[in-house]
Amino acid sequence: MSDALGKTLREVRKAHGKSLAVIAGRAGISPSYLSRLESGERALDRRSLIVALADALEVAPSEITGGAPAAPRGTDDDRAFADVRLALLAVGLGEPRGIVQPAEQLRHRVSHLIAAINGADTAGAGAALPSLIRDLHETEKAHQDEPEVLRLLALAHMQGTQAWLAAVGAPMDLSWQATTFARQSAERLGEPVALGVATYGTALGLLSAGAFDLAAQTLDAVELPLVTVEDMQLAGSLALASSLVSAARNDRPERFAALEYASELAERTGETNMLGFGFGPSNVAVWRMQCALEVGDHAEAAALADTVDPRALTVRAREAIYWREYGRALAHLPKQRDNAVTMLRRAEQISPDHVHRHPFTRSTLTELLARAKRDAVGREMRGLAYRAGLHV
Repeated sequence: MSDALGKTLREVRKAHGKSLAVIAGRAGISPSYLSRLESGERALDRRSLIVALADALEVAPSEITGGAPAAPRGTDDDRAFADVRLALLAVGLGEPRGIVQPAEQLRHRVSHLIAAINGADTAGAGAALPSLIRDLHETEKAHQDEPEVLRLLALAHMQGTQAWLAAVGAPMDLSWQATTFARQSAERLGEPVALGVATYGTALGLLSAGAFDLAAQTLDAVELPLVTVEDMQLAGSLALASSLVSAARNDRPERFAALEYASELAERTGETNMLGFGFGPSNVAVWRMQCALEVGDHAEAAALADTVDPRALTVRAREAIYWREYGRALAHLPKQRDNAVTMLRRAEQISPDHVHRHPFTRSTLTELLARAKRDAVGREMRGLAYRAGLHV
């Protein structure tokens, strides 16, 4: 049994003619641990570890992550993916070929798109995205309602296009193209909120690419007023992005400082969902879990999960992420296999894509599958792995 990430890692290492001992030594891990990562017996589920291994191999992190296939898509998903790609290519050439529409109508469509993303309705979002991308850019090209359309472009590409592409396991370069359009629109507009929205997406894109220092620099460069609740929830969301970047950089003081700042703002805002961020005390706690997982503190992540009421989360997709991260944490703890499978199944029931297409979760599923017993939980585990497209 070999995890896709582990298999790609082994292929890259062998292509470079490097031994387990050499690469493990450069990455600061043991050869036996590297061997288990390559075989799928241990999950390759931390950005910082992937970057360390990429540095050891003298390749880009995408050489390891980019070759790992996700779960197979259905016909409708494939069609939506192809249509979104074509729409982004057309926009890049300055020929969106959409329909000019009033800002009010476009605003309604963007709100509908973000609601679908937040509700873990990837099929609905995928169906709406291609024409919305074209129509937004065609309207902007016509200079109609320009300030409002630029705001909508920044929001739609970050909270809509980028989020959808991440959910369906799209290549990083396509997601980055959406991020670039969001940033360009925000910079043309020059308003703090639009710039903050674009910065959030840019930082997460850089984090996914392993550019931790650049992501931190991008977040440090933005300043937001704290006048309205919208300002505070956006500033808090940027702090949460900073906390995960700091975790990947192994910057413990900055990670805790960012989380504490986000927590303070969340106490002031309460549970909100302005601009689709779902910011609030419960979501801050989920980000704390994600940061703990990033630094490999699975016991801490599981303990944090016990403090969260997932029903308080204002975004359904974040509830799926809560159960997913809880399952990932438990999968690494002694005698918690059964509970881990239960949590991952709860996540899958809310949003299959957030489990099947998430590379770190797929890596965790492979590790669990390698240890699965021939009992009821083992059958449940194998069914989950099969639906994620893993070889069972």
